[in-house]
Amino acid sequence: MNTFSKTNLAVIANGRFQRRRCFSWFRGCRKLHPRLLKSVAFSDMVHFLPPLPRPSSPLTKLSLRLQSRLWRIAVVFLFVAVAIKAQSQNNSPFSSHSTQLIEEGDLIFVAQPQDNAITQVTQGIDSLAIDHVAILHRIGGETGPLYALEAIPHQGVTLTPIDSLVKREQGATFVLQRVEDVNATSSVRKALRYVGLPYDDLFLPGDSAIYCSELVQISYVDRQGRVLFDTIPMSFHDASGRITDHWTDFYRQRGMTVPEGLPGTNPGQLSRLPQMLKITQFQKKQATDD
Repeated sequence: MNTFSKTNLAVIANGRFQRRRCFSWFRGCRKLHPRLLKSVAFSDMVHFLPPLPRPSSPLTKLSLRLQSRLWRIAVVFLFVAVAIKAQSQNNSPFSSHSTQLIEEGDLIFVAQPQDNAITQVTQGIDSLAIDHVAILHRIGGETGPLYALEAIPHQGVTLTPIDSLVKREQGATFVLQRVEDVNATSSVRKALRYVGLPYDDLFLPGDSAIYCSELVQISYVDRQGRVLFDTIPMSFHDASGRITDHWTDFYRQRGMTVPEGLPGTNPGQLSRLPQMLKITQFQKKQATDD
């Protein structure tokens, strides 16, 4: 009769049992590293695992303990391989261990690799070409997703997923700073009230339209509820004191004179204030075509 022996049936049953144990162990790995393995399904794992033992397979000659070890080694190999791949592909500074450094209300300053119209007339910390600032905010508490609360052209005051900001600012340097003596909860709550307002590309006083550093300046308060950052005279001139051609033409096209000296703010100036405590700095490398 063409039947399996009791030994072969026991081996097959044990193989299925070990596979179930393997899946259970893999679930535990996913709980430990949910982000790392969230896209890995059990079906993906099967390609890396030993096949179920068959009566004619050499595995029938191995002990049950050795088979169990083979299953565990296979899963460990897959786990490590996926972890290495995920870490090598993810170069977002806010998706690694650095997220542990971030607190609600921290500010992220964006410095460009080259000067532009804004950085030519302002000065950032460490002489960086800073042209943007955003407020870091987690939706849903300390473990929630990280967003940049920012004012940007064409969108106005908005909440941007932090990875989208990083992707948008190719080649930029990011400077994470913390504001001393700030009431972060009240400041972020106040800034959130401006979500939906248009972007102020004229950089004028008033809150009907808002630019990036203005959002910080009008929102941040200390623990006594007082405004933390005073306005400064707006600067549209270079180091020689001459208003640059860019800003002269920019306002002329709009039938306006350059608002030199009006009260305002800029991200470079904010980055250099004594209330700022620099936490860390990252650089996003320029993407290259394959």
